[in-house]
Amino acid sequence: MASVLPWDQSTFTGRLNYYARVTDPRLMFASTSTLDRVEQIVKAKKGDTLLHHVTKKEVVRAHVIYNSAFHPDTGDRMNVIGRMSAQVPCGMMIIGGMMVFYKTTPQVIGMQFINQTFNAIVNYTNRNAKSQTTNVQIASAYIGATSGAVFASVGLNSLLVKAPTLLKRWVPLVAVMAANCVNIPTMRQRELIDGILVTDKDGNTLGRSRKAAVKGIGQVLLSRLFLVTPVMLFIPTLMQSLEKLPFFKRGLFVSAVTQMLLSGCFLLATVPSSCSLFPQQCSLRYDQLETSLQQEIRKKYDHQIDRVYFNKGL
Repeated sequence: MASVLPWDQSTFTGRLNYYARVTDPRLMFASTSTLDRVEQIVKAKKGDTLLHHVTKKEVVRAHVIYNSAFHPDTGDRMNVIGRMSAQVPCGMMIIGGMMVFYKTTPQVIGMQFINQTFNAIVNYTNRNAKSQTTNVQIASAYIGATSGAVFASVGLNSLLVKAPTLLKRWVPLVAVMAANCVNIPTMRQRELIDGILVTDKDGNTLGRSRKAAVKGIGQVLLSRLFLVTPVMLFIPTLMQSLEKLPFFKRGLFVSAVTQMLLSGCFLLATVPSSCSLFPQQCSLRYDQLETSLQQEIRKKYDHQIDRVYFNKGL
């Protein structure tokens, strides 16, 4: 990727330039013919095949579209809802909905089921495909996260009956944070047990590391929290003031649309930023690996390995 893309992936600015393009919501609507074309270009480039009538700009664009739609481990096309390019349009509707429909128990339960269904799709789509995830693990993560989110929302709502309205409007954020803390580790528990595949800088497999799995899953969790926290903290605070204006007293529809649009604006910034802070391709120092894995690597390779690399997922 570094040899094709013009943005230095070792720097935050370079990654931000890259992820701002990969998470572009317009890529959701890339046609089948477009995906076929970019797949052909990327595979030809990887195989050093001579590309006729394809400019450097077209090659870069092809890699951006390819990386947005194809899984980095399997090369398979990802489902549209699970792609990072779907985070803004889908996220703005779901987050906006959670901030609007938070007052009654049926509203809370309904929105949390929708949110956790979306999260489960995203987590599965962007998983490390080299680590097997069973249907039981997927179901456990879904049920656990949904139950945790509903419990946190309903429980806090009952405790905050007499609290200021703003505190009640922050309840969905707490529910989302609680759900992510259950969902992601449960979905990827096999990685914590068996370890995650790590490679050298050339992509040669070195073995499995549980320490790499802990780092990767921890960073995924932090990135998800960073993605939603600014949105779900600031917008309720802003709406608390806006809803006092006559225009916002016309009905729920105006408030709902405003919160969804504001959520979309925030997500346009936080989605690429969170991916840039915690990039999909992660690394770990050799001396941070398990002692047994270090010994195994030394037996296989006579050259010095300073860092190992792995796909942590998004």
